[in-house]
Amino acid sequence: MQKKLVLVSIVLTMLVVVLAGCGQGTTKKESNKLQVITTFYPVYEFTKAVAGDKADITMLMPAGTEPHDYEPSAKDISKISRSDIFIYSSDNMETWVKSLKSSIDEKQTQILNASHSIKMIDENDELKSEEAELANKEEESSFSSTSNYDPHIWLDPENAKEMVKNISKELIQQDPKNEKYYVKRTNTYLKKLTELNQDYKTTFKNAKNKTFVTQHAAFAYLAKQYGLTQVAIAGISSDEEPSPKRLAELQTYIKKYDVDTIFTESNDSSKIANMLAKETNIKVKGLNPIEGLSKVQIEDGETYLSVMQDNLKSLKTVVK
Repeated sequence: MQKKLVLVSIVLTMLVVVLAGCGQGTTKKESNKLQVITTFYPVYEFTKAVAGDKADITMLMPAGTEPHDYEPSAKDISKISRSDIFIYSSDNMETWVKSLKSSIDEKQTQILNASHSIKMIDENDELKSEEAELANKEEESSFSSTSNYDPHIWLDPENAKEMVKNISKELIQQDPKNEKYYVKRTNTYLKKLTELNQDYKTTFKNAKNKTFVTQHAAFAYLAKQYGLTQVAIAGISSDEEPSPKRLAELQTYIKKYDVDTIFTESNDSSKIANMLAKETNIKVKGLNPIEGLSKVQIEDGETYLSVMQDNLKSLKTVVK
C-alpha cells in the first residue's frame, strides 16, 4: 500500500511538471528558431522585416493597447524571460523596462534598446518652441526645465532605418548562421524606408506653409526631419489634456494664421480637438502616430509603410 502511494505521488508530481511546461508556451529548447519578444507595433514590424521566417516574433502588447499606459503582467515578464531576445523601442517609451531588467537573466535573454544610437528630442525644448510659435514672440516658458524626451522616434523614416540596423545587428549576433539571410532582408527593408524618406522630402521641399496643428505632440521627429513645425494641443501622451491658457492661445493662432485643419487620432483623445475645430470652424483629419495598429488594420494588410504614406497624403493637404 505504501509503495502504491509513493508511486501515485511520483506520477502526480510528474503530471504537475508536464502541465506546468505546457503552460509555458514554446521555449528556446523546443525550437531551433530564435524566440524574440517585441513590445509594440513599430518594433514588431521592423523585427519581422529583418527576421522573416528565421525567428518566432511575438508582439507583447495586443492590438489596440495604449503603449504609454502599458505595464507588463507577471505572465508577460515570464514570456520575456523565456525568450532569446527582448526588443523594445526606448527607455522613454517603455519606461518599465528599467525595473524589468532586475527580473531577467541577461545571460539567457538579450535585451535590445532599438533606439540606443538615436538622439532624442527633449519635449520641453519642443514645447517651448511651440509656445513661442503660438505667441509669435520670444518669452519665458512655463514648462519645466526637467528633461522629458519624446519617444516617437519611429515617425522619422531615418530613425526607423537606424532602429532596423540595430535590430539586424542583434539578430545576426545571436544567429550568425543566418547572417546572409538577415542582411538581405535588412537591405530590402532599408531601401523601402529610403524611398519613403524621399517621398516626404520631395513633397515638402518647396512648401510655403510648413506648420501643422495636431492633437498629440507625436510628430516632432518627423517635423524636424523635413523642416516643418508641429503645434500640438496636448503633450506627448495622447490622453493629456491642455490647459485653458493653451486652448485660448490655439484659438487665437488658428484665426490669425488661417489654419483650416487639426490632425487627430481616432480615439477619445480627439474630443478636445473636435471641440476646438467646431469653435473655430475648421476641419478635422486623421494623422496616425503608429503607436499600434488595430486588429482590423493588421488583418487588412496595413503596415508601418502604408500608414506613413497615408500620413503623407494627409499632411500635404495642409503643408503646401
